[in-house]
Amino acid sequence: MREPPARAARVLVVDDEPNISALLSATLRLVEFEVRVVDTGHRALVAIEEFEPDLVVLDVMLPDLDGFDVAKRLRANGSRVPVLFLTARDAVEDRISGLSAGADDYVTKPFSLEEVVLRIRAILRRSQPELDAPGADAGVLRYADLELDEDAHEVRRAGRLIDLSPTEFNLLRYLMINAGRVVSKAQILDRVWKYDFGGDGRIVESYVYYLRRKIDKTDPPLIHTVRGVGYALRLPRGGEE
Repeated sequence: MREPPARAARVLVVDDEPNISALLSATLRLVEFEVRVVDTGHRALVAIEEFEPDLVVLDVMLPDLDGFDVAKRLRANGSRVPVLFLTARDAVEDRISGLSAGADDYVTKPFSLEEVVLRIRAILRRSQPELDAPGADAGVLRYADLELDEDAHEVRRAGRLIDLSPTEFNLLRYLMINAGRVVSKAQILDRVWKYDFGGDGRIVESYVYYLRRKIDKTDPPLIHTVRGVGYALRLPRGGEE
């Protein structure tokens, strides 16, 4: 007997600009995604319950709730659906706002449709558990007083539970698997973001910054920048940030 064909991934597009919504939805359907479009934050929250998307493409500037508020409500309700923000704002504080709201990635306007498709595919790949990474069968990863439980999807530092978005969790997991080693932005983009194209290293900088704010509230700091090389999870050494 033949196995039934795999279900097409569902993408919810949330944008109040008809031209952008039309282009995005047509392009995503062309590459065989199942797509639904809504134009407000409140309609997005209803559609997520009804449509059960695998990913949400979410404009930041909406006429009622902004995209950050929508993402925060999703995370507060326990939803882990991946979110790709569309934003015209690329200042550091805006990126941090997006990360704190639970974004998995963001694209700045104007954008290329090809890039949006590539980023969606990358997010969907990394939202699946990695089975091929070293240490993936360990269940619990530990370094110093930091503990990551893959089965429970929980992180604790000195016994304190830390709430992480799916992408933050995957980034920390990669750093812990490579504890003591320096990993470059390119390696992180390849292994965490699953980019098979040239990604923007600023997304790594933003996530490392925000992950530090959560993980390194407790001394000693464990996530370090090695200038000109990359990042490392290890106990402090001289000359590191």
